[in-house]
Amino acid sequence: MLADSAHVPKWVRGVVLHEPLNGLHGQVGTKSRVVMRMGQQEMEAIETITRREPADLHGIPKDAVVRFEREIVAEGMWNAARERLTEAGPEMTLWVSENEFRFSSLPMRLGATFLRGAFRKRSQQHMQDFKAFAEQGTDVREAKG
Repeated sequence: MLADSAHVPKWVRGVVLHEPLNGLHGQVGTKSRVVMRMGQQEMEAIETITRREPADLHGIPKDAVVRFEREIVAEGMWNAARERLTEAGPEMTLWVSENEFRFSSLPMRLGATFLRGAFRKRSQQHMQDFKAFAEQGTDVREAKG
């Protein structure tokens, strides 16, 4: 579900467009154009898949760690997202998500200090939305609020 572009708009709020520019979505090296809407503003970025282990996500051994990493570059911003998924018990998965942000413009660097909580809140919302989608099929485009 993390690596299939057809699912992304179902659990990432604000996705307007997520289209591969080369390669297959979710595969290492694939670059995609991503357009997000937050309120009245739209942001365009380029996402590059930098790591996917194992490459084949079918028949993963119980003790395996699944890693899915990407870099997202937008005007004035660079983000590395590192996802690790491991089995935590029967019918349970532990998902650890690390995000690193770097800002190149002065306004973005100044604003980042004040937006740290908003970045954490948005990341937590993505994870909760993914859980709801994976477990109940909830589509954020149909959700209220």
